[in-house]
Amino acid sequence: MFVKPVRYDRHAKKRMKEREVSQDETAFAIENPDFCEPSVKGRINAFKFINGRYLRVTFKEEADYILVITVTIRKKPFRG
Repeated sequence: MFVKPVRYDRHAKKRMKEREVSQDETAFAIENPDFCEPSVKGRINAFKFINGRYLRVTFKEEADYILVITVTIRKKPFRG
């Protein structure tokens, strides 16, 4: 489990609904990524193959919580 709660900004909630990604899948990708890489503005991209698709969760660790910025899915890996 997370030491910090996970929060979702409005953009992330909209993308998750459009792409049919659950909060459980998103949290699992952050907690147990296949790999991570730094992104812009102090954000982190967590990558996870889950339920037959590749998830990229962009998030930022704040003082009291983890803020999910956006969620992207693909049928092929993000990097080869």
